[in-house]
Amino acid sequence: MASLRDGITRWLGERLSRYLSQTHHTHSLAAPTDPVRLLACLQPGDVLLVEGQSRFSVAIKYLTQSTWSHAALFVGDAGGRADAQGRPLCFLEADLREGVRLVSVAEYAGLHCRVCRPVGLDATEVDALVRHAMARLGHQYDLKNVIDLARYLLPTPPVPVRWRRRMLSLGSGDPTRAICSTLIAQAFQSVRYPILPLIENVPSTDPMCPGCMDEILHVRHHSLFAPRDFDVSPYFAVIKPTIASGFNHRALAWRDDTRVPAP
Repeated sequence: MASLRDGITRWLGERLSRYLSQTHHTHSLAAPTDPVRLLACLQPGDVLLVEGQSRFSVAIKYLTQSTWSHAALFVGDAGGRADAQGRPLCFLEADLREGVRLVSVAEYAGLHCRVCRPVGLDATEVDALVRHAMARLGHQYDLKNVIDLARYLLPTPPVPVRWRRRMLSLGSGDPTRAICSTLIAQAFQSVRYPILPLIENVPSTDPMCPGCMDEILHVRHHSLFAPRDFDVSPYFAVIKPTIASGFNHRALAWRDDTRVPAP
């Protein structure tokens, strides 16, 4: 009986995940990111934020009030594989249906992206960060948790603002289950790099400065991170591929049009 029940819930979970993963086109004010320029500016450890267009993405953007619905970690040569067209599988991400996987830049073709770069990590720390993330390769979503998946059937669920971030925690909490921002947050926490820590101000212990306050950072639980947190974090630099490739406004081709548009 239990095996039959598990089979039914897995079937429902698979159907729900397939539905939520379908493209649900939404108009974006930003142009798609050029994949050649994107690859040219990336470094291992960079976080790629993506404005996705699936039904699941629409719900994530609403719940976080953000442009970004997905995050991937650029792992460089650590993937050691290529797709059918010979493009390196250099991005590690958590997909709703396929779990933690490696993909090429083709996965983000036609989508608006942003690069967020951690500042100050040395080569040893970047290597540890990437190895921690790569060790999760093959981990899956808990598709048996049908209730969790069903929460995203409404693209704009009527949820009070203070509860929206809690809705992002998907799955049973098993460490072999992962969502995109949780996966990457755990990797950065493994090398003690801050994203958006909780900050506590306490009296300074410096006897020469009795009125001073010290900032103590507390680790925020990884399940509560969203893609937008890497964008708003004060510890990540935003890298724009167009500027990084050597932007020159004088080389732009403008159309001279003297016609005045009607009001």
